[in-house]
Amino acid sequence: MGKNKALVVFQDKKIRRIWHDEEWFFSVVDIVAVLTDSPTPRQYWGKVKDREFIALELSPIWVQLKLPAEDGKLRFTDCVNTKNAFRLIQSIPSPKAEPFKQWLAKVGYERIQEIENPELAQDRVKEYYELKGYPKDWIDKRLRGIAIRQDLTDEWKGRGIKEQDDFAILTNEISKATFNKTVQEYKQFKNLTKKNQNLRDHMSDWELILTMVGEKATTDITISKDDKGFEECKESAVEGGTIAKNTRKELEQKIGRSIVSKENYLHLTQKKKQRQLPQEK
Repeated sequence: MGKNKALVVFQDKKIRRIWHDEEWFFSVVDIVAVLTDSPTPRQYWGKVKDREFIALELSPIWVQLKLPAEDGKLRFTDCVNTKNAFRLIQSIPSPKAEPFKQWLAKVGYERIQEIENPELAQDRVKEYYELKGYPKDWIDKRLRGIAIRQDLTDEWKGRGIKEQDDFAILTNEISKATFNKTVQEYKQFKNLTKKNQNLRDHMSDWELILTMVGEKATTDITISKDDKGFEECKESAVEGGTIAKNTRKELEQKIGRSIVSKENYLHLTQKKKQRQLPQEK
């Protein structure tokens, strides 16, 4: 859910955000697009920036952080935290200002609650999957997998892994060793063609379990070897994935079929869409 939480929606419009310095930072251009409905929100923000801040020689309320662009690549863009988002709203006359302020306060407060009580975050994730119609046993495994994944990424961060691309490469090393497929290859295998589709949301029970084995093994190996930097973490990622692969191979030999499956949960999304269609009269 990490990547899903990096995108929030206000009145059907998407707003990118990133967790930075222990708080949410939101894309200024996305906020401007919501408030103004401008076809050129970047240019609109440029004029506001010049008029409200640069011309008056005020300190900038924004920082530049990397967010996913339309082409899928991470690019630097102006971002504001919740406090400065309210300052930005005051600079833009809009009938949407008040409802947006209420929405913004709620979004920020939910994250503060989750930090103080991590169980709330887990409850929200559980509710998300229940509403989609996932089986209870599957949800339990998915939640456990999220916790194991978080432990691994925290360990990587503490050992010098900072760039998003490096996290993706290390994850691919575990996936290749475990399933003989990169994450992208696996998504294609499962017919997941949209960028926002999370591979793990379409894994079977055993695929989830083996993913957990590979990532938990990688975490423990990384700690045991006291890895430093990308190359050492990469070596441990391969070793952790290999342990999961050996488990997969032995199981497949016993049950006489492949664990790597083309099955997905796309039908849950399709059912949801069908429920939302208006009934014929």
